[in-house]
Amino acid sequence: MRRLILHDADPAVTAVASALADAYDVRPIGAAPPEEAVILATPRSPVPVGETIRVLGLVPAADAGPWPPSWHAVLPLAAPAAMLEHAVAAAFADLDAAAERARLERDLSELNAIGIRLSAESNPRFLLETILSKAREITNSDAGSLYIVEERGETPHLRFALAQNDSVAVPFRTATLPLTDRSIAGYVAITGDVVNLADAYTPPEDAPFTINRRFDEDSGYRTKSMLVVPMQTPQGQTIGALQLINCKDDRAARLLGPDDVERHVRPYGARHEKLAGSLASQAAVAIYNRRLYLSIRELFEGFVKASVTAIEARDPSTSGHSFRVADLTVGLAEVVDRCETGPYRELKFRDDELMELRYASLLHDFGKVGVREHVLVKAKKLYPADLDRIRHRVELLKRDLRLRTARAKLDHALARAGDYAEHAARLDAELVTALAELDRQIDLIGVANEPTVQAQTFMGEILRLASQTWEDAEGRPRTVLTPEEARVLAIPRGSLTDEERLAIQQHVVHTFQFLTQIPWTKELRRVPEIARAHHEKLDGTGYPYGARAEQIPVQSRMIGRPGRGAARPVLRGARIRARRTLALIARFHPINSSDAHHVVSASSATAARAISTSSA
Repeated sequence: MRRLILHDADPAVTAVASALADAYDVRPIGAAPPEEAVILATPRSPVPVGETIRVLGLVPAADAGPWPPSWHAVLPLAAPAAMLEHAVAAAFADLDAAAERARLERDLSELNAIGIRLSAESNPRFLLETILSKAREITNSDAGSLYIVEERGETPHLRFALAQNDSVAVPFRTATLPLTDRSIAGYVAITGDVVNLADAYTPPEDAPFTINRRFDEDSGYRTKSMLVVPMQTPQGQTIGALQLINCKDDRAARLLGPDDVERHVRPYGARHEKLAGSLASQAAVAIYNRRLYLSIRELFEGFVKASVTAIEARDPSTSGHSFRVADLTVGLAEVVDRCETGPYRELKFRDDELMELRYASLLHDFGKVGVREHVLVKAKKLYPADLDRIRHRVELLKRDLRLRTARAKLDHALARAGDYAEHAARLDAELVTALAELDRQIDLIGVANEPTVQAQTFMGEILRLASQTWEDAEGRPRTVLTPEEARVLAIPRGSLTDEERLAIQQHVVHTFQFLTQIPWTKELRRVPEIARAHHEKLDGTGYPYGARAEQIPVQSRMIGRPGRGAARPVLRGARIRARRTLALIARFHPINSSDAHHVVSASSATAARAISTSSA
């Protein structure tokens, strides 16, 4: 197609322009719209102005100007033909350069916009779709495919990740291919070379690859021009291959048959190679960064799980507790997110907020690592060594009672009293009674040592053991329990003293202190705050800060409050344990119906409060 030269009606200019008719399409101004043209004009000519217009002014030799600033160059009317041809060629060259600059600016702008979108996309599926759709858009490709290099054990392979086609439906299914040079995508991924085929059915004779025509045969499609570029990171790592098919001269055209292919499909040019290569590099970086993000997240996830497992190993009775809490809490949040009615209908959770809640749930007991182990795993009121010490004390008392009895018999015999047999029988009876009482007391201590709700009268009996004295073999007063041991055994509920309970409650503070040492990302920055409040109660009676409802994050309430479905079995279990405790107490100590009612009611109330305000 010849390029356009326009000229004004001046006879001298018309004569000059006619000399160029052999090489250009020469027309008068106004005969055609000035799309892209060189205009030959005089100072009196009304000429259009635009980015696609270059004006060559033709003036008499004596004319010294000034001339319009929009003119590209000035030539004398009597200029030699060679000079005029050179000036026209230079003007068209300048138009071409300007068009190329504009095209490069558009390409650069598109690539920048694509790069920004790729870097902002976090969904892996959408990321791949964006890469392929934008690559097809900037190269006017009718179809395309995306292949990703993945490691399977020690053997890398190609995953057919995505396919798109504007003309026919693509029955896409992801598939795995061996990473060899037998396929075009495999060849490009292995060598890092760009493959540009004018006709994919006739590859170079020395090419190791061939095209798989199965899709074309099944769908009636015709794959002609093909451009395959490697997706490589700046470090040279090949992430995959981007395959573009059928470069069209009209982006809106549909290739529904061989005639459409012949009419609209063109080979990919050097510009397309550069654009596709640049986008493929951006895509490789985006995929690599996404993989790096996921690997870091997986690493952190593994570290969190390992930490939680190690902490829970200190207390086997709570094994798996943190993982169960995390599953239930996230499940509850997902249900709340779907609620359309009720007080929480406006509460919604994004994916990163669910992840934040999950980490807070997993790590809510992280501070238990700072609690002394013997307090953390304390199952009963007395530590095993303390209970053994009491048993040994009772055995020593029994031995001393037997020695005192034997000594009293011997003294009576040496005194040659006539009632020795009667006196000895009385001493033996007293010994049996004392030994039985000691056995009863040690059994009573065993019952009191259980971490259950106890009656007040029973606790009073335990406290009296600290004041009841027994004489040892030397006549010194001894007690079965020390005042401190009696105080511990008289704990009305549970197994912890006030000091031990405070030490365990401090695990929440430890959790916050430890978690704040982690440089959380912006999406996870509230993990310490959420975990810290999981033992607070709505009425302000929780710990560690006594926060009330409006001060407690809703995520913390989710962690600390089990569902209603858990209430009935917990309450039922509490009542059963209370009745068993009563049966044990009744074996050693009388208990009236009022005390029995108090024990069962207190146990049920304790369980109910636990259900409504905090987790285990």
